[in-house]
Amino acid sequence: MAPFTKVNHTRFSDALLREAAGLRALRSGLQKVGVTAIRVPEILEVDSEQLTMTRIKAGPASEAVLILLGEGLARLHAVRQDDYGWPDDNYIGLSPQPNGISPSWGDFFVQQRLGFQVGRITDGAVRAAFQRTLASCGERLARWLDQHCEHPSLLHGDLWGGNVLFDQHNPWLIDPAVYCGDREADLAMTEMFGGFGQAFYQAYDRIYARTAAYPVKRSVYNLYHYLNHYNLFGTGYLGGCRQGMGVIEEVAGRS
Repeated sequence: MAPFTKVNHTRFSDALLREAAGLRALRSGLQKVGVTAIRVPEILEVDSEQLTMTRIKAGPASEAVLILLGEGLARLHAVRQDDYGWPDDNYIGLSPQPNGISPSWGDFFVQQRLGFQVGRITDGAVRAAFQRTLASCGERLARWLDQHCEHPSLLHGDLWGGNVLFDQHNPWLIDPAVYCGDREADLAMTEMFGGFGQAFYQAYDRIYARTAAYPVKRSVYNLYHYLNHYNLFGTGYLGGCRQGMGVIEEVAGRS
């Protein structure tokens, strides 16, 4: 089957280079833990304009393949990484994603994820309101996240249904926004637009069960994605942003 070539239609000259680096990191991480069922496209050639990689003959996902995805992702997440963050900045969809290395997951998430996206909001009133919430609640939220994160895990970073393809036998991970963080940030993103079905989550939990704090963390972590979608696509995502900010206030009030 002929390879697939992706053309850089973004305004970022290194977007495909960073995407290729993320794919290689996922491929390497899965290989190190012996997960062969989850596939990652092989990079054949990449430069600032084009990324050539394995072509995937995709179709609907069977329950058996979703189980392989859940089990393999849990095994990848179970490996303790050295630090939170990532050495290089990269991209999530059409947005920049600043990284850097941090010993604190909470500080990294509040500053490099929530704070960065809030700072990009063009509506001055909305931006100011969200900045006030982060200023008043950010330190307590960061401490709470540190208390409820077991260790840094290698994350896909943008793990919604559109970034997982399925052939007859295997799931394939594409379009990553990799960094190291709380594994439940990946799981939260899977639920933002419908999820992968109970077979996936049951398989994941059999290998590495989600924590008791996951239902709250899901809202906190998906706030990052709601903010990103609000900045990219407009007010249809503002309600999700406000709901997430409300959860942050509740967490800070209990911390």
